Amino acid sequence: MKRTWLGLLLILFVAPVVAANYPVYLKRVFHHLKFERPVGLLQQQDDNRIWYGLEQDGLVKRFYNNNLTVDNFIDLRKKVDRKGSETGLLGMAFHPQFSNNGKIYLSYNAVANGEVVSIVSQIKYDQAKDSVNLAAEKIILQVEQPYRNHNGGQIGFGSDGFLYIAFGDGGWAGDPQGHGQNKNTLLGALLRIDIDHGDPYQIPSDNPLVKDKSGRGEIYAWGLRNPWRWSFDKQTGELWLADVGQDHWEEVNIIKKGGNYGWNIMEGNHCYKSSRKCDPMDFEAPVWEYSHDLGQSITGGFVYRGDQLKFLQGQYIFGDFVSGRIWALGNKSGHYQVNSIAKRKVSVSTFAQDNQGELYAVDYMRGFIYKISPASE
Repeated sequence: MKRTWLGLLLILFVAPVVAANYPVYLKRVFHHLKFERPVGLLQQQDDNRIWYGLEQDGLVKRFYNNNLTVDNFIDLRKKVDRKGSETGLLGMAFHPQFSNNGKIYLSYNAVANGEVVSIVSQIKYDQAKDSVNLAAEKIILQVEQPYRNHNGGQIGFGSDGFLYIAFGDGGWAGDPQGHGQNKNTLLGALLRIDIDHGDPYQIPSDNPLVKDKSGRGEIYAWGLRNPWRWSFDKQTGELWLADVGQDHWEEVNIIKKGGNYGWNIMEGNHCYKSSRKCDPMDFEAPVWEYSHDLGQSITGGFVYRGDQLKFLQGQYIFGDFVSGRIWALGNKSGHYQVNSIAKRKVSVSTFAQDNQGELYAVDYMRGFIYKISPASE
């Protein structure tokens, strides 16, 4: 929500603190698997048996519950740019009608005409052949990146059937090219497009900048630095997004259509050293922030909607890549409170949610998958 003077006072004087731990255990699962630089994990929405793990170098591995079979489902390693620590294969999404049309969407970095670009493309899965045809890849969107960091890159479908795409500001430190507050660039923004109409897509008529023509029609919200993992709440439809901070603050946002989240004028709830005038009430405030005393690179997760951890029901689970902390963020009587829930530290590059609403954490350094489980297991 927008900042108010009352809200700013609450931030200064009634800021919630990290409470006691919940009885949660990170239980390693899929012991036969070890990923290299894993950045994504998702379950096929119409089949509870099948999982897909994304490796940053461009490989999508397919594996199954209760089965040791693993195969290289998609191999983009010849296309993906791997020169930067933050470039590579960054996102994947199944079309809502995947079981009928076989459409899969990928988000990755490549080099085109000597420049680094972010690409969102469509490929098709042939069920009869049990394979994808990369030669028939269709480019949906291509955006030039000025640097090899702050790419964002996650993609996913909302309940409205539209494809959502998150890009960072393009780097370098401090957003030197001012992309976060520039509505005429697709960087530093969350986009929403209709891939079922138009060629290669159509802009939804109710996107916030369509009618006033003050920026790119694809933009749904802007003022982002490096959105690293976002998700929709299965129950409410709210879009939760974690934005990696610069010098001092990491933040969690609930994204609303047409919202400006402040970067690079704001870092969390605080004025950043921008040359532009800073009035916090001009921007959407994060629902939570934490300082670099607790962690230095936020990894967004999911609102828990499973059955195995009743005490986490409705709380947003997220973590920090550097410190290894994992938290649960809940709203009680209008005030947000965070609880530390991890019992083992991992370098969480991504979280995952299965079709039953249970959650998983992926360790980037070790390449392991952990299920967020009751401590009694």
